[in-house]
Amino acid sequence: MSTQQNEYPKGLDGVIAAESRICKINGEEGKLYYLGYPIDSLVENTDFEEVSYLLLNGELPSADQLTDFRRRMREGRHLKQPILNMIWNFPRDSHGMELLQSVVSYLSGYVDHKIHHGPYCNCRDTLHQISQIASVIAAWHRFREGLDYVPPRDDLNHGANFLYMLRGEEPDPVEGEIMDKCLVLHAEHSFNASTFTARVVASTQSTCYSSISAAMGALYGSLHGGANEKVIAMVDQIGSPDRAEQFVKDKLARKEKVMGMGHRVYRAKDPRSIVMERFLEQLSQRTGNDDYHKILKTVENTFRDVMEEKGKPIYPNVDFFSGAVYRLLGIPSYLFTPIFAAARASGWLAHILEQREHEQRIFRPKALYVGEVDKVITPVDAR
Repeated sequence: MSTQQNEYPKGLDGVIAAESRICKINGEEGKLYYLGYPIDSLVENTDFEEVSYLLLNGELPSADQLTDFRRRMREGRHLKQPILNMIWNFPRDSHGMELLQSVVSYLSGYVDHKIHHGPYCNCRDTLHQISQIASVIAAWHRFREGLDYVPPRDDLNHGANFLYMLRGEEPDPVEGEIMDKCLVLHAEHSFNASTFTARVVASTQSTCYSSISAAMGALYGSLHGGANEKVIAMVDQIGSPDRAEQFVKDKLARKEKVMGMGHRVYRAKDPRSIVMERFLEQLSQRTGNDDYHKILKTVENTFRDVMEEKGKPIYPNVDFFSGAVYRLLGIPSYLFTPIFAAARASGWLAHILEQREHEQRIFRPKALYVGEVDKVITPVDAR
């Protein structure tokens, strides 16, 4: 086969698959925008419910619109008994993403639709795909730990309510706000693997639930949604700040990956990691435990110094600090990727709706065939 035939973008790297106005990533300058709004400004001035409205509707809500949207989001948090039964009966040793992928499809049979559910329905009218995922995660954690289900509260923001359902007691207001802002940071990130998966399924005129379930499967992969679990495992392995520098040097000497460092898109520091580090600093001060932050900063600085000497500056991504933030919020690591899904559901649904507005054309890329042709079938008894 000729060299020219092999010259194609592996993994669709750099290929434009569709137009979108939902998210812009400026990887060279380390900037991220939802519908034109910088991510740091959204974190500072809005919450997850308001950002979800923005993603689904293309503009920030008025006061009345936001009040109505909050009401519908919060009323939609409650899980029907068949869903709770499914969560209770799900194998305890399964991964949370396996549960979510299954339960999202199951949810579609237990929602109160005012419109016919199908490839053209306006899923902005239901919101269960967003509001109930966090409730499912909290319920699964409670059942897994042998605890009773805690029904949601309608007076708490999405992040604070999740912590309440998880713990069984109302979180500190600062903790609740940080949890909610973490959801904002993870809500959207353009055509990543799971979002593209959602759009591919939507392009077949499948339902939003099927599209989101497929996206869950993509997010479950260790190269996509599970990085913060691996970062916190690395921190646990290091153990103390004084061991972090040598740990990184040994890793690099063996040419092994340092988890949480580098990103496929960003050539500057991931803007989400900057905000996430501020949350880690804040929680470190409040809890009196700054070991996680010290370890991660030593890892970051050591890694950067070594790579800069090689002329290859690499910076932390959002997963680098997020696991430590969740750990200080009392969240076990097996919930990290499901929480990612709870946040990204807003972005997935936004992309599904946008895909439906485009020309109805199913995604159908070509493959470069590299196998043989015209092979002769040998009789089975002669093989």
